[in-house]
Amino acid sequence: MQRTFISSLIGLALLGAASLAQAQVTVAEPWVRATVAGQQATGAFMALQSTDQAKLVGVRSPLTQQAEIHEMVMDKDVMRMRQVQHIDLPAGKAVELKPGSYHIMLMGLKQQVNAGSNVDLTLLIETAAGQKQEIAVRAPVRALNAKSGQGHHDGHGHKAH
Repeated sequence: MQRTFISSLIGLALLGAASLAQAQVTVAEPWVRATVAGQQATGAFMALQSTDQAKLVGVRSPLTQQAEIHEMVMDKDVMRMRQVQHIDLPAGKAVELKPGSYHIMLMGLKQQVNAGSNVDLTLLIETAAGQKQEIAVRAPVRALNAKSGQGHHDGHGHKAH
């Protein structure tokens, strides 16, 4: 009887440890900016929120061989864009990837990105415990002049893992 009780406690402890290591990351309102013919790059935007401390460490897309995480920063009155290795996702706080801030750059596009189509993305998340997760996102493409907050509120592309 005592052996069964101890085994149950150990099992519950292992389940608890496993659930602590899994961050639940929610992706809201993903979208990609449309391009004109011949344009080689575009941006992807969305809001990310994690239940636990985590990081966005990478992105893949079948649309391009090169997808990077970027940020826009002011440098002596000049707005500059630079690649960052990751974006921290603090537990319980939404992090917005939007024009003029953190965003995903899709470079070396294989084709023009047209408004009304969708772009598949795979977000690579790393938990505070070092575990890797992949989140599949289908991002609708908005017109070239679209800005953050002009999105659809119909739930397209929302994913949680």
